[in-house]
Amino acid sequence: MARPNKDPDQFTRPLRRVLTGLLVLLLLALFVLWRIDSPRVERFRAALVDRFVPSFQWAMAPVTWSYDVVSDFQSYSRLLEQNRELREELRQMKAWKEAALQLEQKNARLLDLNQVRLDAKLTHVTGQVLADSGSPFRQSVLINVGNRDGIRDGWATMDGIGLVGRIAGVGGRTSRVILLTDSNSRVPVTVQPSGQKAILSGDNSMLPPLDFLEDRDEVRPGDRVVSSGDGGVFPAGLLVGQVVLGNDKRLRVALAADYQRLEFLRVLRSHDVEPITGEGALLAPSPSQMQGPPAPPADAGIGPGSQGGGNG
Repeated sequence: MARPNKDPDQFTRPLRRVLTGLLVLLLLALFVLWRIDSPRVERFRAALVDRFVPSFQWAMAPVTWSYDVVSDFQSYSRLLEQNRELREELRQMKAWKEAALQLEQKNARLLDLNQVRLDAKLTHVTGQVLADSGSPFRQSVLINVGNRDGIRDGWATMDGIGLVGRIAGVGGRTSRVILLTDSNSRVPVTVQPSGQKAILSGDNSMLPPLDFLEDRDEVRPGDRVVSSGDGGVFPAGLLVGQVVLGNDKRLRVALAADYQRLEFLRVLRSHDVEPITGEGALLAPSPSQMQGPPAPPADAGIGPGSQGGGNG
């Protein structure tokens, strides 16, 4: 007796054919429906879309997510490329800054060698740094110019770019320079472009603070700091540095002078200012001085001798 054939494909193959035919018929019907140009069919299509399309949002979620992922990846790639370009530009800017500083130092040395006078009121002499104090409580250096070169106490010293300090102690062949970072240093300065006056107070650090600012809100990090010339301590207009914001939230000054490589210092010889010793240079002359000496009386020419001659 023959056994019946129980092959699964015997039942599923006709079912797949029927379903495939129905799907083809449905797609053809939709195609024909979307191709018919009729008001009634148009209303039917609109109702069909309103009924079924909102329900398929869950089916569009993976597509939307995939699109967002691709967009974010493209944005990240653009940001990565821009970051790489900015880093390259920053590296070039640092190289240009270093080249500019070297050229500025070279220009200052050439001006010094050629004895170029930037200010007609000032002359200078260049000295070599012999030694520093080596103490954390005193910031000073020793240079090889002194009384024989006409050096005097209080004169300003520069390294070719920025102000370094002042002469505080003169010997025959050497002089000591108190640096701006020394705790005993107090220099009146002007912050540009606001024009605010302040005192640069040394505190044995490389970022001395600004004290006694007139209006702190007018000063911003990056502003230029120069000597003000007040009190006759230093000539006005000498570059000191630029304003920075310290870790303690105080306004400090990043000094323009390179304190790590102080080899030669320029001592500015300030011309003496004629002191005012009398009140006549300050006050107007009295009316009697303006009118001259009083006139002699009318009988000033008749003396006792003339009277005696007349009587005789």
